[in-house]
Amino acid sequence: MAEQFTYGGNTILSHPIFIETILPFLLVFTIVLGILQKSKIFGDGKKQVDAIVSLVVGLIVVSFAQATGIILQMSVFLGVALVILLVFMLLVGSFTEEGKFFEKFPNGLRVALIVLIVAAVTIAAVYVTGFWQYLYDWIYIGSESTIFINILFVVIIVGAIIAVVLGSKSKDK
Repeated sequence: MAEQFTYGGNTILSHPIFIETILPFLLVFTIVLGILQKSKIFGDGKKQVDAIVSLVVGLIVVSFAQATGIILQMSVFLGVALVILLVFMLLVGSFTEEGKFFEKFPNGLRVALIVLIVAAVTIAAVYVTGFWQYLYDWIYIGSESTIFINILFVVIIVGAIIAVVLGSKSKDK
């Protein structure tokens, strides 16, 4: 297990006002503004309306501590995941020709990586929001746990049967 890193210095960038208010606000404001300008929901040339709506959404989000906490925890996950992805890409890229990084990946590996990323983000979101503990309690402690596990196994078996049947039909063609 990695050792925990502690930083002893205090700077403006580590102040709680900056971390818990300004950065989440800027992140939400920028994302909402980008989405509104790309989608043109309010029409062409309505940058002022897009900016006002983005400002309001950003201010609403930072006014709730729980939303800000989730954003901060997901940002930490994002940063760590991006560093891991960068190291992976550097290692794989060192064995490929310049400009042909993604051409070396078979389609199955691309799909597997996308599924892995979606699963990691989903698990991180479920964990950060606290839903993980609720789900764990519902599955293992609740009185319906045996019903849930039986339904889960039936769904897995039906999914496997469907995958085998569809896989054999595509080979016949």
